[in-house]
Amino acid sequence: MFVPLHDANRLKHIDLQYVTLAIIVANVTVYLLVNLGLPENALIATVVSLGYTPAVVNDFAELPPELVWIPEELSLISYSFLHGDFWHLGSNMLFLWVFGDNVEDAMGHVRFALFYALCAVAGALAHGLIDPASQAPLIGASGAVSGVIGAYLLLHPRVRVWILALGRIPLPLPAWIPLGFWIVLQFYMIAAMPEDQVSWAAHIGGLLAGLALIVVLRRRGVPLLDRQVQTPRAVEVDTRAPPGPPRHGPWGRG
Repeated sequence: MFVPLHDANRLKHIDLQYVTLAIIVANVTVYLLVNLGLPENALIATVVSLGYTPAVVNDFAELPPELVWIPEELSLISYSFLHGDFWHLGSNMLFLWVFGDNVEDAMGHVRFALFYALCAVAGALAHGLIDPASQAPLIGASGAVSGVIGAYLLLHPRVRVWILALGRIPLPLPAWIPLGFWIVLQFYMIAAMPEDQVSWAAHIGGLLAGLALIVVLRRRGVPLLDRQVQTPRAVEVDTRAPPGPPRHGPWGRG
């Protein structure tokens, strides 16, 4: 796999991606309060109460009354703010940090918030479609973040993104290469490992929702599949300064 590090895709319509930042802050805050601030029995109760359990939502099972903290339909969104461990949280938030700002820029703040929530719902529904009677709670922002990845790919396939390939090799690649590989991997994994602990179906559900929603929720005039190649700042050449005689430091020339 790969780790996204940076893109040079500047914001065009907004000054700050504050919905993306607010989602990251909310996820980190919930993680600190739940995973580090609660004893194990309370942690389990929180996951059961706020996670998305297909059997409960589809009326195959019921939660004990003391664990019914919210209407069961709200778990279609609340599950996306819970994470199993630091790496689960960190990987989701890193992808959201790198790619979420430009998707928010393409939609606007309110539409992006709606988009993110709908992708989370789509991820949960896709997970439940695979096993409607499952009593294992689904947690994690992967479904919603997968929607962000799909939208970014449809908006900016040619933007060069710095990634860390194989955990150690930094590479600047057009977005369609690593993100396209990531998408293919999701479909491969759901076919090869349908019983895996990772819900590949939730990834695919969020991804498909993101691809569809960006078409209708983007700002008027924002193109899909833009043709402008943007290069990460690390390899940019500043052409603003006109050529001139070489400048020397105060130490003079030897």
